[in-house]
Amino acid sequence: MDEVVHTLRKIEENSKLFQQQQFTFIRALERTREEAHDLVKPVSSIVQVQFYKERNCYNSTDRRILNMFISICNDLRHLCHKMEKVHPGDCVTNGLLAKCKQLLNDSNDFTALRATYPHDVVNYLRLEEEAKNRYGGVVSLIPIVMDTMREWITYTKRNMLHDLQDRECSKCRYEDPRLKNKAPWRPPGKHPY
Repeated sequence: MDEVVHTLRKIEENSKLFQQQQFTFIRALERTREEAHDLVKPVSSIVQVQFYKERNCYNSTDRRILNMFISICNDLRHLCHKMEKVHPGDCVTNGLLAKCKQLLNDSNDFTALRATYPHDVVNYLRLEEEAKNRYGGVVSLIPIVMDTMREWITYTKRNMLHDLQDRECSKCRYEDPRLKNKAPWRPPGKHPY
């Protein structure tokens, strides 16, 4: 479990760096989309970002920031697999992991995704509704997945601790069969019998 938490923290650090460069990311998408003659549709999947990077990216800064997005998505995917191995899961944790996997699926359509408070990633987009529609999903993907993973960690830690406490309590409740026939304890002193 500690490894999962450590890995998520590392990804969060990379994500913060990525969020600081959101305008660079949006400009890179705009340039590569323009080069691809694909300015009408919103950015809708990780595969689409990979396609722009591989086929329509001629600027090293654009390539670097698009790679950073893809790399964070891949790191989050690997973390999903670690999470599965750490805890076999119940319906809640399995549901949270399934959500993460679906969101991180290369061909998943994330155009309708919108990160909400405390994430201002969508608000940082230009005030144009058009920009929010085109890039709102792609900039919301990472924060939403990371929130879901944090929720998984919190739930799992709480339940693992609860399970450990239940096991400890069940050890305490063990009754030695030899003690069943013993007389009840009485304080020292004189007793009538």
